[in-house]
Amino acid sequence: MGWQCTGLRWPDDQSGPVLAWSRGRQTRGSVLAYGTELGFRAAGVRTCIGARGNACPVAAPVPERSTGARCAECGRLDRAHSVAADTIPDDPRTYRVYLAWFGAGMVKVGITAEERGAARLREQGAVVFSWLGRGPLMAARRAEEVLRAALGVPDRIPYARKRAVRADLPGPAARAAEVAELYGKAAALDGRGWPEALERLPFEAVDHAGIFGIEGPGGPGRPDGPVRAVTGLVDGGAVAGRLVAAAGPDLQLDAGGDGVVVVDTRLMTGWTLAAAGEGAGVGVPTVVVGGGALQTGLF
Repeated sequence: MGWQCTGLRWPDDQSGPVLAWSRGRQTRGSVLAYGTELGFRAAGVRTCIGARGNACPVAAPVPERSTGARCAECGRLDRAHSVAADTIPDDPRTYRVYLAWFGAGMVKVGITAEERGAARLREQGAVVFSWLGRGPLMAARRAEEVLRAALGVPDRIPYARKRAVRADLPGPAARAAEVAELYGKAAALDGRGWPEALERLPFEAVDHAGIFGIEGPGGPGRPDGPVRAVTGLVDGGAVAGRLVAAAGPDLQLDAGGDGVVVVDTRLMTGWTLAAAGEGAGVGVPTVVVGGGALQTGLF
């Protein structure tokens, strides 16, 4: 049995991304460093990654373009224990409410378990964020609903939109100012629906552009030319290049003559992956980021 990719992780110690793997009950992580070569080749059939630490009992095949990599039954099991799905309202842990910024005019509100720190924000690809408050789960959830209704701030943003704006970000001051403005509006809601059980936290803009490797126009993660995104792996298909940036679940690889290619690691989950040589290039379907309809052939 080969090692199966289980996605990209962002430890809460401000270190870089880690690619996670499993084989049966064994797990391991590969620390990724910008500027190094990364290459892999998919083998066989993509199968369900299971749920809640348990393998899929039937190793069900899953679609190549699915970012979930779970069969219907394992998907139901995973959602049955999900805070996001409001299935465990009696969770005793402390939660934090945050504002996350992904690009100009693109801010969302959300909650995360305090013990996870900012890992959840990096997993979502938040370029800048600030904490708003901390307290019990239901108070945090109530604050999230109040902010959505009062300020028109969503709790979800399609990931394709986040990726599309990442190559054209304003400077650090402008990014922080937009979050600060919204934080001020949220703070003004005291006494108008803000839960008493939720402790207010001071504003502090945390910027992830540096740890993502996307800072500066024309920099390593800010290519001047078109960027293509992998739409799914195929049996025998390879992706290889120099890692120049990472954000959320995405890896950005400079593939030489193939240009900069974005690999959503959620599309890697469920595949058995083998190493690919430095000159393997890109042999899987891609689409121009922000380019509209999916391209079914190779570029």
